[in-house]
Amino acid sequence: MTERGKHNSKVMNRFALTKRLVAKLGHEEAVIGGIGNSNFDLFAAGKRPQNFYMLGSMGLAAPIALGVALAQPKRRVFALEGDGSILMQLGSLATIANVAPPNLTVVVWDNGMYQITGKQPAATAGRADLVEIARGAGIEQSAWANDEADFDRLIDAALDGKGPWFIAARIDGGPPAQQTPREPVLIKDAFMRALGVNPPSKT
Repeated sequence: MTERGKHNSKVMNRFALTKRLVAKLGHEEAVIGGIGNSNFDLFAAGKRPQNFYMLGSMGLAAPIALGVALAQPKRRVFALEGDGSILMQLGSLATIANVAPPNLTVVVWDNGMYQITGKQPAATAGRADLVEIARGAGIEQSAWANDEADFDRLIDAALDGKGPWFIAARIDGGPPAQQTPREPVLIKDAFMRALGVNPPSKT
């Protein structure tokens, strides 16, 4: 078996991995797509009412997913984040570890850059290892996906077993498949209804 680790992992394509994840969802799992390319590819991979597409709030996919997981403990919840975004909210990993929702999985796409703002290098382009950071925060089930098959195996384990999980994948700098429409109220209302919550009436 190949040794696990950031530098032993294959560089993969974010959209291809997002499609693999979405194809495995069959029980109304909630998916929170982080700002930018994470939610753009989620939108393109399959427009599910249980998807929430983050607009304009960098780093909040994991905290929002944590709230959903705690509010609806019988529902599996995934957060899809970029490396730059999770670096802004590292404290959320410690909170996730301490609260330990068994139905929560955080998936991080790591290409070592702030891609949509000009491809400036992120800390992960250097020595920072997000899986080691998550493990150090207390999320014991933290792992790099070695390749596509390993990514599938980790997602299956997260769907079937007890979390929380932290799964990181090295990705290339490919562009998103398409962009999510800028309709925050519609996105929020549709997501709330999909989770069985009535949106507040407009006054």
